[in-house]
Parts: sequence; structure tokens; C-alpha cells
Amino acid sequence: MIAYRAILDVPRELVQHVARLLRAERRRVGTRPGTRTLTCFHQALLVLVWFRKGEDKTTLGAGFGVSRATAYRYVAEAVRVLAARAPTLHDALRRVADQDWSHVILDGKLFHTDRLAETTTSVKGETIDAWYSGKHRDFGANIQAVTRPDGLPIWTSDAMPGHLHDLTCAQHLNITAALYWAASELRLPTLADSAYEGAGLGIHTPYKQPADGRRLAVDNRTYNAALRSMRCLGERGFAILTGRWRTLRHSTASPRQIGDIVRAALHLTHFEYRYLPHSC
Repeated sequence: MIAYRAILDVPRELVQHVARLLRAERRRVGTRPGTRTLTCFHQALLVLVWFRKGEDKTTLGAGFGVSRATAYRYVAEAVRVLAARAPTLHDALRRVADQDWSHVILDGKLFHTDRLAETTTSVKGETIDAWYSGKHRDFGANIQAVTRPDGLPIWTSDAMPGHLHDLTCAQHLNITAALYWAASELRLPTLADSAYEGAGLGIHTPYKQPADGRRLAVDNRTYNAALRSMRCLGERGFAILTGRWRTLRHSTASPRQIGDIVRAALHLTHFEYRYLPHSC
């Protein structure tokens, strides 16, 4: 292999922030000084290179003078530490309400993965690939996200198998229950697309076109236009994450780990957008 100089386009403050979290984790588990190949700062740098560029961990480890196994271990440790700093859904909703935002936006996205052999039984009783999405015609994990009205993601979910519908994932993860609470207790309604039709009170979805081909009533078309104009910024949430952190675009890790990886990227995004709570 040939080494070369490169520049990582993240602020030095972010590297130092991640290094502080890793240093606290080493103290927590009782790591003795001088027993790690890389310092906390250089481990943080390695992890941010992986998030930002999505490099193969073998090549990434060689660039930092560590083995492939060590690179995997360093990245996994950092993902676990960063994901643990992400807010809970109730805390995220309460914070948005305290900042006087008018609503939040719910959306789902398939995060692409390599082909998987895990199977499950469909509602029709057929054996299907658990992580294959017929809608996207690809393998991946379904991640749900809640964003502010301006598109900044404030919370992301655990990974769910790609064959599941967005509404099914939201119900299984108790997201709809939390959004009902926000609508009733915090006066914070949720806007969503037609994939969440029937989600319940407080979660507003567009009216669907009648099956018999008739046009929607003018009031319903006006409602859909207004909803679409406010909800469209929610699409920006996943774009912020995948555009900034290239490793999210395709994963070779276990799909069940994608939820933690996305939460870790969310924490990094909140740091760059100065959205971390004061306790961080």
C-alpha cells in the first residue's frame, strides 16, 4: 500500500469533542494508559474519516498503522459511544416544543445494505427476504426520523427490516404513541406523507385520490397543497445525514447495527449544527 497526505473536511472542534467522549469511555471501562495503539484524538480522527468518506476499514486501518481488526473495534466502540449520546424521542419532541416550533415531520428511509439471507413470513404466508424492500427493489434497513420544520433531524429510530411498511415500523417502535403524546400534551402536531395514512390523531397525512378516478374536492386539494409545502422540508433531514456522512449511503455491517450508526451520525450532525444540549 502507498500512503498519501489528505485533508478531512470536519472542524477540529468535532475531533476534539469525539476524543473527549472516547477518553471518558476508556476511563469508564478501566483502560490502562499506554495500552491502546492510537490516542483518543487519533481514534476520533479515524472514526470521522470512516463516517465522512466511508472507506474500507482494512485500508483505513493501514492508513493509521493499525490492523483491520483494530480498525473495526475502534469504529464499533465510537459508534456505540456516539449513539448513546443521541436524545430519546420524548426529549427531542419536548425540546422542539420548548423552542416554539409549530410542528414536526415524520419520514422513513431505506438505508441500503449488502444482500442478506435472513427470511421471514409475509402477511400472505409466503417466505420472503426480511431485509428486501419491494418498493425500492433493494436490500436495506428501514429507519424512521423526526425532523424540525426547517428539516434538521432531531431523532432517528432503531433499524427495522426493509420489507416492512413505514407505518408498521412507526407503530412497532411506539413512535406513533410518542407523537400522539406530543400532539395532545405539547400541542405539537406531526406532518407525514401518505405512507402513514391511518396513523391516528395528531399525525396529519394527505387525502388520497379517489379510486374511481374522481378529482378530490377543492378543500381537500388545498389541504394537500398546504401540507405538501410544509412537509417537503422534512425530506431534507435524511439528505443532511447521508450527504454529510458518506458511510450511510451503503452499509456492509449487520443491518441491525444501522440504527446505532445513524444515531451516531445524528450526534455528529447536532454538534456541527450547534444543536447539542448544554450537558454535552
